[in-house]
Amino acid sequence: MTEILKGAPVAAKLNEEMAAAVAELKNKGINPTLAILRVGEREDDLSYERGACKRCEQVGVTVLNVVLPADVEENEFFKVLDDLNNNDKVHGILMFRPLPKHIDGERARKMLNPAKDVDGCTDGSLAGVFTNTDIGFPPCTAEAAMKILEYYNIDPKGKNVTVIGRSLVIGRPVAMMLMHKNATVTICHTRTVDVPSITRKAEIVIAASGQMESVNKEYLSEGQTVIDVGIGWNEDKQKLCGDVLFEEADGLVEKITPVPGGVGSVTTSVLVSHVVEAAKRCVK
Repeated sequence: MTEILKGAPVAAKLNEEMAAAVAELKNKGINPTLAILRVGEREDDLSYERGACKRCEQVGVTVLNVVLPADVEENEFFKVLDDLNNNDKVHGILMFRPLPKHIDGERARKMLNPAKDVDGCTDGSLAGVFTNTDIGFPPCTAEAAMKILEYYNIDPKGKNVTVIGRSLVIGRPVAMMLMHKNATVTICHTRTVDVPSITRKAEIVIAASGQMESVNKEYLSEGQTVIDVGIGWNEDKQKLCGDVLFEEADGLVEKITPVPGGVGSVTTSVLVSHVVEAAKRCVK
């Protein structure tokens, strides 16, 4: 019988740890603060913002909502971002992307201070992932996958792990984080020949291609742990699903994360934990 690796208890543990850390910081006169920089009213941004605000409220992190109109002038946007970078009371910045076309998104990404980059999008943060140092922070989804493995005592050390997907948001960062845990990692992507023959040999599979329900039983084998990072609507637009065809994985693999209720439910807690960690670094 396949064990379902739910994200809720992982998030609950993180939240408990964060609440204690926030209380300790406040006793030292430090108020962990997240600035959310949003341009316009995109529904996916608003949904994520609501989740982040709720999580911050639960653990005692202050939120500064900075909302700019969709037609804000580029110079004004960069002035606001610069002010947040230089505001000592702001410990983390969540900058929603993509930005409107008239704002240079690459310039904004490079301008964001890595020390406040709690979403892990800057070159500095990605360098920190690759060097295993505390420059910035890892992308939240990649770290959420690692937190699930840790919580359920699934040690990647010495194991063969296959990552499906090579994006800078999840594929490559999570591969590096797994290597830091002494896993042997293979990355599969759109130019990989015969992906199923590779994934079937893995002990852990991280499905992060963004292709809904593309990983079927041909990709999987008994005894595997499967971390499904994808989330979206299936072809019929009838249900939320992941990259893995759950019905074919269930009963075959040993462990799997559900969608929804798996990696995604941990991601927001990881984001807020980065704010708390950024505040802690100010004490050092």
